[in-house]
Amino acid sequence: MQTKVTVRFTMQEGCEDLQPKKAHHDDAAFDLRSRVDMELPPGKPCLVPTGLFIELPIGFEAQVRPRSGLAIKHALTVLNSPGTIDAGYRGEVCVIIMNAGHENFKVVRGDRIAQMVINELPDVEFVAVEKLSDTKRGAGGFGSTGKS
Repeated sequence: MQTKVTVRFTMQEGCEDLQPKKAHHDDAAFDLRSRVDMELPPGKPCLVPTGLFIELPIGFEAQVRPRSGLAIKHALTVLNSPGTIDAGYRGEVCVIIMNAGHENFKVVRGDRIAQMVINELPDVEFVAVEKLSDTKRGAGGFGSTGKS
């Protein structure tokens, strides 16, 4: 059984209708909606505000990710995907959207523009060592395992 995590939030005045919601009860992510009308020109990153302010528990993060439908149909993506929201951040959740298409894309207030996943973070400790263990892959990367 999963433990329920409480994420406290507030909405900018007049944005109560834009609260994060899941489209289906078993979805992994909460939809984020635009609080403004705006045009996203091709090739230019744009900051889209959501009207959402969150308070994550310590030990958790929120990841902002692209919506697959917007990506395939309109070539829109979250530029710093996934965008990370830290537990200590209290500002407005905004989404950096890049229009990789060839035409302006119109965003209307209330449009679902991205999705947000809440993740628990492990307690990590970095330990300096003299030598790392050997593996079959070794230092190979950036296409070293075959066709890119």
